[in-house]
Amino acid sequence: MSHRWLILAVLFLARMTIAFQFQSIASISPLIVSGYDVSFGDIGFLIGLYLAPGVLVAIPGGAIALRFGEKRIVALGIVLMLTGGVLTALVPNWEAMVAGRLLAGVGGVILNVVMTKMVVDWFAGREIATAMAIFINSWPVGIALALLLLPALAVSGGLPAAWWAVNLIIVIGLLAFVFLYRAPSVQATASGRIQFGKLPVYPLVLAGLIWAFYNTALAMVFSFSPALLNEMGWTLEGAGSITSTFMIVFSIAVPFGGMLADRTGRTGAIILIGLISFAVLMPVLSQVSAVGVTVIFILVGALFALAAGPIMSLPSEVLTPEVRTFGMGVFFTIYYVVMMVAPRIAGSLVDWTGQTGWAIIFGAMMSVASIICLVLFNAARPKHGVVGAD
Repeated sequence: MSHRWLILAVLFLARMTIAFQFQSIASISPLIVSGYDVSFGDIGFLIGLYLAPGVLVAIPGGAIALRFGEKRIVALGIVLMLTGGVLTALVPNWEAMVAGRLLAGVGGVILNVVMTKMVVDWFAGREIATAMAIFINSWPVGIALALLLLPALAVSGGLPAAWWAVNLIIVIGLLAFVFLYRAPSVQATASGRIQFGKLPVYPLVLAGLIWAFYNTALAMVFSFSPALLNEMGWTLEGAGSITSTFMIVFSIAVPFGGMLADRTGRTGAIILIGLISFAVLMPVLSQVSAVGVTVIFILVGALFALAAGPIMSLPSEVLTPEVRTFGMGVFFTIYYVVMMVAPRIAGSLVDWTGQTGWAIIFGAMMSVASIICLVLFNAARPKHGVVGAD
């Protein structure tokens, strides 16, 4: 296990490429709308399409990797991401973009599911919470980098420059994974028969919805804030930069939420702080000055991030070891279903109202929905912990 932190860095980089590619559409959405003659509803469709394969892959993903080899399957997933990216860059039409986005999404889902297990294999029983916090942060870091780099590249070199930058990042991730990743000497083995009767369906679904609605709210920021700020008079580069600042602050704050929850035992209270901050402050974004936008982004980025780790700990409160693997598959499937549909709804709201700010309001509504689900979850979970949990 002496090389586990290098392995974590490799997995971090590989997962970051998923976020970078996922965010590539939203980062330069105004240029895509004009260049491909599409609507913001179509932009929302493309954003959600990347996550759509998760509906089918999340549950069986681990079994597929077990059958064909985890490293081989992850490498295949990165190749699929690259293939979809190259298709988008070489064939500049809407149909090719849809096909490339779907193909890349299949690869991204494979990575997200299987690499999470890889982190557990390397860190189980040894700094697992720290490792998972770092691993999860690869997503906001990738989002922030895309917001920071892609608008400037697209403005100066056109859309092809942005597409090829995405492909270059994926190639770097592929090479690092293929040449540096190796399985731990003692690897976790698959559990026995799943005891479906012990699956706590109701609280597990609520936990999945909390995570899904939370991520939907977050997605509204990095998906539609650049366009909203552009409408408010910001340059595309400036809008991408300040939205990137939100994601940077978010990524820095994420580990502190887990630490606070572990030390205080106030998991629910910390989640509520994050959710309420988003629901209250983000809807006024379009009504404030540039300084106000900056203050809101920094404040909400820091407070909203605190909820991420505690929310991810909720399934462990209701899942016994016998159903944990399958239960987490259900948990992520709920996430992917919601994340596939929500951006399209938000984009359609923007088209219907003619105001990009409605996407942010929709995100605030999702934060409120998370609060409702959290209240129901607290009422449904076992009062004395999970029986038989290790």
